[in-house]
Amino acid sequence: MFRRTFWFTAGAAAGVWATTKVNRKLRKLTPESLAAQAANKAIDAGHRLKEFALDVRDGMAQREAELGDALGLNHRTDAELPAQRGIAAIGNDKQIKYIENTTYSYNRNEDH
Repeated sequence: MFRRTFWFTAGAAAGVWATTKVNRKLRKLTPESLAAQAANKAIDAGHRLKEFALDVRDGMAQREAELGDALGLNHRTDAELPAQRGIAAIGNDKQIKYIENTTYSYNRNEDH
């Protein structure tokens, strides 16, 4: 009698366990659940991509500083800049003459 009760209880427990497990898997395979999982994975991938881009930017800045030090580009010199050159046309007195009373229109939006 105890044997039958034991096996009946064990079978019922196994059935409940299997049914619960199958129902959980089925809920994970619904379209809403799949869409939510895909959205979460896309967000995670975006965060990882952003972290990668920031790491690359930091590495580039570090390497640029190393190259600048190696080439001597990061050292400031106190040398004065050369004097500014004058414009060659300052002394030129030529005036631009416009033709008055022309029939040509400068309005490019005008229909011809």
